[in-house]
Amino acid sequence: MEQTPAPQIDRKTILLVDDDPIILKLVAEVLIEGNYNVITATNGSTALQQSRDHKGDIDLLLSDFHMPVMSGTGLATRMTVDRPKLKVLLMSDFPGGMLVLNEGWHFLSKPFIPSQLRTLVAGLVFPDQKSRFSK
Repeated sequence: MEQTPAPQIDRKTILLVDDDPIILKLVAEVLIEGNYNVITATNGSTALQQSRDHKGDIDLLLSDFHMPVMSGTGLATRMTVDRPKLKVLLMSDFPGGMLVLNEGWHFLSKPFIPSQLRTLVAGLVFPDQKSRFSK
């Protein structure tokens, strides 16, 4: 579990959850390079506790869809009870079929490239400034 230094006023905070430590590290690096505060967790129960302990805003939950014990959808459902304005982005290498997500939740298919992740995250946490990120 890592947390970036104290948040700056204009920086958004993302709670990143993935049970694969390699993916967790790589995605965290991309987000930190994008000037986000990143809180990481390797499972849903740890993430839920970090959300409860975090005194400031959490602007986005970026979670793996499939995790042992608590799925990404289970985590998102529980977190949005305490944080109703929370944006949700689930990621997975889901092999096929259809995923049904709650209204307003978003999905990113693995594998993805850093620019896809950055563009999607920026659109979610800065919805009024999308043109700023379309360069």
